Amino acid sequence: MRAYRGVVVNGVVELQGVRLPEGTVVTVTVGEAELLRAKIASALRRPKRVKIRLKPAAPGLGFEAPEGADVTPEIFARE
Repeated sequence: MRAYRGVVVNGVVELQGVRLPEGTVVTVTVGEAELLRAKIASALRRPKRVKIRLKPAAPGLGFEAPEGADVTPEIFARE
C-alpha cells in the first residue's frame, strides 16, 4: 500500500506527480482538519449571493381578457 498526494478538482481527485494504470482501485482518506479548511476556503471564494425581491404586479396587469370574451368561471355540478 502506498500514499499519493492529490487535489479535488470539480469533484474529481487528481493525483499529483503519479500515473496509475487505468482501472486501479484507490481509497481516499481525508483528514478532518483539511476537509474543514477546504470547506471554509471554498465558501470564502464563492461569489456572493444576491437576493432579488420582485414586487407583485398590480392586479389586472398581464391578465386582461380579450374583448368580448366570457371570463366567468364555469362551475360543474356533481351528478
